[in-house]
Amino acid sequence: MTAIKETNFSFLKQTNFYKGKVRDVYTINNQFMAMVVTDRISAFDVVLPEAIPFKGQVLNQIAAKFLGATKDIVPNWVIDVPDEMVTIGRICEPFKVEMVIRGYLAGHAWREYSAGKRSVCGVALPDGLKENDKLPNPIITPTTKASVGHDEDISKEDILAKGIVSVADYTHLENYTYALYERGTQMAAERGLILVDTKYEFGKVGSDIYLIDEIHTPDSSRYFYAEGYADRQDRNEPQKQLSKEFVRKWLIENGFQGKDGQTIPVMSAEIVNSISDRYIELYEQITGDQFVKNETADVVSRIEKNVADSISKLLSA
Repeated sequence: MTAIKETNFSFLKQTNFYKGKVRDVYTINNQFMAMVVTDRISAFDVVLPEAIPFKGQVLNQIAAKFLGATKDIVPNWVIDVPDEMVTIGRICEPFKVEMVIRGYLAGHAWREYSAGKRSVCGVALPDGLKENDKLPNPIITPTTKASVGHDEDISKEDILAKGIVSVADYTHLENYTYALYERGTQMAAERGLILVDTKYEFGKVGSDIYLIDEIHTPDSSRYFYAEGYADRQDRNEPQKQLSKEFVRKWLIENGFQGKDGQTIPVMSAEIVNSISDRYIELYEQITGDQFVKNETADVVSRIEKNVADSISKLLSA
């Protein structure tokens, strides 16, 4: 299969097109959107030069599974999943924050902590923690949702003081975030995994709040293997994990963290294939299903037809 780096469709009653870091989003009749999850990969808010085969299929199918499994907690944006790489859903006005929740001290939070900080997004952390330690309780560490450039850490207090989200809406977002993380943690445990941290995005239609985008995928979440976790912590060894963190670590080791003047390292075929394998591994681990590679000869034409058929049905409904 050829990795899908970008699409350029023109659908019936298409009113807008937006190219994100990973997704190509088509607005239809200003009523709903068709989100094509491409095989692009980003890290440190930079799109890397090589696309990863089957990554889009992995992300879209995991998101579909978890959105379906959490709609009793909060309604979500999904209307149809007409293709392995596409979700069609209602248009929501997104909140300008991402709700990041952490149950363990890893990734960005650990980098901040190891630099001497004892507060992340206004949330105090105790002394004496090691990388990947379980936190006393899950914490929410929001970020701004930047349309261009890097997302930035922000505290709850600043969000409310600046009026980015109302007090009433933020209370709902917090409650949904804790409940979704609890459900995700339970589902991960059933598969022998630990949901370390993740992020959720929300939007509104009128006064109703919806869960949008993807959830519990390797692009939005970090997982550890539960077996051996405690022993590895006791021995101060790295945790065995399933997430995009290994891509970030590879970039850091090769002198790239998305900063000005830095050059993205060359992504060899070996690196690209290893990233693809890790995404498929996570899919099978977290869903318990065998991943079936959709190796259609002309993937772009398949996507276009499946989306066009779905749009036709939705417009005529």
